[in-house]
Amino acid sequence: MLVAVLAITACAPIPGNQTQGPPPTPERAPVLENDGTPESTARTFIGVMSRMEPAVERECRQRRTQPINCDFQFVIDDRPGLEPNAFQTIDATGRPIIGMTLSLIAATRNGDEIAFVVGHEASHHVLNHLDRKAGAAAAGAVILGSIASVYGVDEATIEAAQEIGASVGSRYYSKEWELQADYLGAIMALNAGYDPMNGAKFFERIPDPGDHILGSHPARAARLAEVRRAVDDVRSGRAR
Repeated sequence: MLVAVLAITACAPIPGNQTQGPPPTPERAPVLENDGTPESTARTFIGVMSRMEPAVERECRQRRTQPINCDFQFVIDDRPGLEPNAFQTIDATGRPIIGMTLSLIAATRNGDEIAFVVGHEASHHVLNHLDRKAGAAAAGAVILGSIASVYGVDEATIEAAQEIGASVGSRYYSKEWELQADYLGAIMALNAGYDPMNGAKFFERIPDPGDHILGSHPARAARLAEVRRAVDDVRSGRAR
Protein backbone atom coordinates (compact mmCIF):
# COMPACT_ATOMS: atom_id res chain seq x y z
CA MET A 1 0.00 0.00 0.00
CA LEU A 2 2.85 2.32 0.72
CA VAL A 3 4.53 2.45 -2.62
CA ALA A 4 7.17 5.11 -2.18
CA VAL A 5 9.51 5.83 0.66
CA LEU A 6 11.37 9.06 1.30
CA ALA A 7 14.42 8.44 3.47
CA ILE A 8 16.50 11.42 4.54
CA THR A 9 19.36 10.92 6.94
CA ALA A 10 19.14 13.23 9.93
CA CYS A 11 22.31 14.69 11.39
CA ALA A 12 23.06 13.61 14.95
CA PRO A 13 24.44 16.17 17.40
CA ILE A 14 28.15 15.93 18.13
CA PRO A 15 28.76 14.87 21.73
CA GLY A 16 30.90 17.00 23.95
CA ASN A 17 30.76 19.94 26.28
CA GLN A 18 28.26 22.41 24.96
CA THR A 19 27.00 25.61 26.49
CA GLN A 20 23.42 25.25 27.61
CA GLY A 21 20.99 28.02 26.88
CA PRO A 22 17.86 28.88 24.95
CA PRO A 23 17.83 27.54 21.40
CA PRO A 24 18.63 30.14 18.74
CA THR A 25 15.79 31.55 16.70
CA PRO A 26 15.56 29.36 13.60
CA GLU A 27 16.26 30.95 10.26
CA ARG A 28 13.23 31.27 8.03
CA ALA A 29 13.06 28.37 5.60
CA PRO A 30 13.17 29.24 1.91
CA VAL A 31 9.70 30.23 0.73
CA LEU A 32 8.60 27.41 -1.54
CA GLU A 33 5.38 27.94 -3.44
CA ASN A 34 3.69 25.06 -5.23
CA ASP A 35 2.43 26.14 -8.65
CA GLY A 36 0.59 22.86 -9.18
CA THR A 37 3.03 21.19 -11.56
CA PRO A 38 4.51 17.79 -10.63
CA GLU A 39 8.01 19.25 -10.68
CA SER A 40 7.09 22.09 -8.35
CA THR A 41 5.22 19.76 -6.01
CA ALA A 42 8.16 17.37 -5.77
CA ARG A 43 10.68 20.18 -5.32
CA THR A 44 8.65 21.76 -2.54
CA PHE A 45 8.09 18.47 -0.73
CA ILE A 46 11.74 17.41 -0.83
CA GLY A 47 12.88 20.84 0.29
CA VAL A 48 10.54 20.79 3.29
CA MET A 49 11.44 17.24 4.31
CA SER A 50 15.15 18.01 4.26
CA ARG A 51 14.46 20.42 7.14
CA MET A 52 11.52 18.80 8.87
CA GLU A 53 12.85 15.27 9.32
CA PRO A 54 15.87 16.26 11.44
CA ALA A 55 13.70 18.84 13.22
CA VAL A 56 10.95 16.39 14.26
CA GLU A 57 13.48 13.75 15.30
CA ARG A 58 15.29 16.32 17.45
CA GLU A 59 12.02 17.44 19.02
CA CYS A 60 11.04 13.82 19.65
CA ARG A 61 14.27 13.07 21.51
CA GLN A 62 13.98 16.22 23.59
CA ARG A 63 10.28 15.97 24.44
CA ARG A 64 9.56 12.25 24.77
CA THR A 65 8.47 11.10 28.21
CA GLN A 66 8.87 7.40 27.39
CA PRO A 67 11.64 5.48 25.57
CA ILE A 68 9.93 5.72 22.18
CA ASN A 69 11.74 5.37 18.85
CA CYS A 70 12.45 8.76 17.25
CA ASP A 71 13.84 7.46 13.95
CA PHE A 72 10.94 8.53 11.73
CA GLN A 73 10.25 7.00 8.34
CA PHE A 74 8.23 9.01 5.83
CA VAL A 75 6.20 7.24 3.17
CA ILE A 76 4.01 8.34 0.27
CA ASP A 77 0.97 6.50 -1.00
CA ASP A 78 0.64 7.43 -4.66
CA ARG A 79 -2.28 5.19 -5.56
CA PRO A 80 -4.69 7.09 -7.84
CA GLY A 81 -8.08 8.15 -6.54
CA LEU A 82 -7.16 8.47 -2.87
CA GLU A 83 -8.44 11.50 -0.99
CA PRO A 84 -5.92 13.89 0.61
CA ASN A 85 -4.90 12.29 3.88
CA ALA A 86 -2.02 11.93 6.31
CA PHE A 87 -1.53 9.45 9.13
CA GLN A 88 0.87 8.27 11.81
CA THR A 89 1.53 4.69 12.84
CA ILE A 90 4.39 2.45 13.96
CA ASP A 91 5.87 -0.68 12.39
CA ALA A 92 6.49 -4.03 14.09
CA THR A 93 9.75 -2.76 15.61
CA GLY A 94 8.17 0.39 17.05
CA ARG A 95 9.61 2.72 14.41
CA PRO A 96 7.28 5.67 13.77
CA ILE A 97 5.90 6.06 10.26
CA ILE A 98 4.40 9.23 8.83
CA GLY A 99 2.34 8.59 5.71
CA MET A 100 0.84 11.01 3.22
CA THR A 101 -1.16 10.48 0.08
CA LEU A 102 0.16 12.04 -3.09
CA SER A 103 -3.14 13.90 -3.44
CA LEU A 104 -2.56 15.63 -0.09
CA ILE A 105 0.91 16.78 -1.12
CA ALA A 106 -0.50 18.05 -4.42
CA ALA A 107 -3.24 19.93 -2.56
CA THR A 108 -0.76 21.99 -0.52
CA ARG A 109 0.17 25.42 -1.81
CA ASN A 110 3.50 26.01 -0.12
CA GLY A 111 6.18 24.58 2.12
CA ASP A 112 4.56 25.98 5.27
CA GLU A 113 1.49 23.80 4.75
CA ILE A 114 3.53 20.64 4.21
CA ALA A 115 5.67 21.42 7.27
CA PHE A 116 2.60 21.91 9.45
CA VAL A 117 1.07 18.57 8.34
CA VAL A 118 4.34 16.76 9.03
CA GLY A 119 4.69 18.38 12.46
CA HIS A 120 1.10 17.53 13.36
CA GLU A 121 1.46 13.85 12.48
CA ALA A 122 4.85 13.55 14.20
CA SER A 123 3.34 15.09 17.33
CA HIS A 124 0.87 12.22 17.62
CA HIS A 125 3.83 9.88 18.06
CA VAL A 126 5.72 12.10 20.50
CA LEU A 127 2.56 12.53 22.60
CA ASN A 128 1.90 8.77 22.59
CA HIS A 129 -1.59 9.15 21.16
CA LEU A 130 -1.69 5.73 19.48
CA ASP A 131 -1.28 3.87 22.78
CA ARG A 132 -3.69 6.21 24.53
CA LYS A 133 -6.27 5.70 21.79
CA ALA A 134 -5.91 1.91 22.06
CA GLY A 135 -6.37 2.13 25.81
CA ALA A 136 -9.49 4.28 25.49
CA ALA A 137 -10.95 1.89 22.91
CA ALA A 138 -10.29 -1.11 25.14
CA ALA A 139 -11.92 0.61 28.11
CA GLY A 140 -14.97 1.52 26.06
CA ALA A 141 -15.32 -2.05 24.82
CA VAL A 142 -15.15 -3.44 28.35
CA ILE A 143 -17.68 -0.95 29.74
CA LEU A 144 -20.38 -1.41 27.08
CA GLY A 145 -19.76 -5.14 26.87
CA SER A 146 -20.21 -5.46 30.62
CA ILE A 147 -23.39 -3.41 30.56
CA ALA A 148 -24.82 -5.59 27.80
CA SER A 149 -23.96 -8.79 29.66
CA VAL A 150 -25.85 -7.58 32.74
CA TYR A 151 -29.07 -7.68 30.73
CA GLY A 152 -28.48 -11.31 29.78
CA VAL A 153 -28.30 -10.73 26.03
CA ASP A 154 -26.72 -13.25 23.66
CA GLU A 155 -23.03 -13.37 22.74
CA ALA A 156 -23.52 -11.66 19.36
CA THR A 157 -25.21 -8.69 21.04
CA ILE A 158 -22.40 -8.42 23.60
CA GLU A 159 -19.83 -8.44 20.80
CA ALA A 160 -21.74 -5.71 18.98
CA ALA A 161 -21.83 -3.65 22.18
CA GLN A 162 -18.08 -4.13 22.59
CA GLU A 163 -17.47 -2.87 19.04
CA ILE A 164 -19.62 0.19 19.68
CA GLY A 165 -17.85 0.80 22.99
CA ALA A 166 -14.44 0.57 21.33
CA SER A 167 -15.50 3.10 18.68
CA VAL A 168 -16.93 5.52 21.25
CA GLY A 169 -13.89 5.11 23.50
CA SER A 170 -11.40 5.83 20.74
CA ARG A 171 -13.30 8.95 19.71
CA TYR A 172 -13.93 10.33 23.19
CA TYR A 173 -10.56 12.08 23.51
CA SER A 174 -9.76 12.32 19.79
CA LYS A 175 -10.55 16.03 19.45
CA GLU A 176 -8.40 16.83 22.48
CA TRP A 177 -5.53 14.83 21.00
CA GLU A 178 -5.90 16.57 17.63
CA LEU A 179 -5.62 19.95 19.33
CA GLN A 180 -2.55 18.80 21.26
CA ALA A 181 -0.96 17.69 17.98
CA ASP A 182 -1.86 21.03 16.36
CA TYR A 183 -0.13 22.88 19.21
CA LEU A 184 3.07 20.82 19.25
CA GLY A 185 3.10 20.46 15.47
CA ALA A 186 3.02 24.23 15.13
CA ILE A 187 6.03 24.50 17.45
CA MET A 188 7.90 21.84 15.46
CA ALA A 189 7.25 23.68 12.19
CA LEU A 190 8.23 27.00 13.73
CA ASN A 191 11.47 25.58 15.12
CA ALA A 192 12.31 24.25 11.66
CA GLY A 193 11.92 27.73 10.17
CA TYR A 194 8.38 27.51 8.84
CA ASP A 195 5.33 29.69 9.46
CA PRO A 196 2.64 27.51 11.08
CA MET A 197 0.00 30.23 10.83
CA ASN A 198 0.46 30.25 7.08
CA GLY A 199 0.62 26.46 7.11
CA ALA A 200 -2.65 26.18 9.01
CA LYS A 201 -4.44 27.95 6.15
CA PHE A 202 -4.72 24.45 4.74
CA PHE A 203 -7.67 24.06 7.15
CA GLU A 204 -9.54 26.75 5.27
CA ARG A 205 -9.71 24.59 2.15
CA ILE A 206 -11.10 21.45 3.78
CA PRO A 207 -14.61 20.92 5.19
CA ASP A 208 -15.07 22.24 8.71
CA PRO A 209 -16.10 19.29 10.93
CA GLY A 210 -17.83 21.68 13.31
CA ASP A 211 -18.02 20.68 16.95
CA HIS A 212 -19.85 17.36 17.01
CA ILE A 213 -19.66 15.56 20.35
CA LEU A 214 -18.17 12.36 18.98
CA GLY A 215 -16.51 13.83 15.91
CA SER A 216 -12.93 12.73 15.38
CA HIS A 217 -11.64 16.25 14.61
CA PRO A 218 -12.32 19.58 16.32
CA ALA A 219 -13.79 22.62 14.66
CA ARG A 220 -11.55 24.69 12.41
CA ALA A 221 -11.70 27.73 14.70
CA ALA A 222 -10.45 25.69 17.66
CA ARG A 223 -7.55 24.31 15.65
CA LEU A 224 -6.50 27.72 14.38
CA ALA A 225 -6.65 29.04 17.94
CA GLU A 226 -4.23 26.30 19.10
CA VAL A 227 -1.78 27.16 16.33
CA ARG A 228 -1.96 30.84 17.22
CA ARG A 229 -1.44 30.01 20.90
CA ALA A 230 1.64 27.92 20.09
CA VAL A 231 3.19 30.74 18.06
CA ASP A 232 2.45 33.28 20.80
CA ASP A 233 3.92 30.97 23.45
CA VAL A 234 7.16 30.53 21.52
CA ARG A 235 7.53 34.23 20.81
CA SER A 236 6.85 35.14 24.45
CA GLY A 237 9.26 32.53 25.79
CA ARG A 238 6.58 30.32 27.38
CA ALA A 239 7.50 27.49 25.00
CA ARG A 240 10.46 26.85 22.80
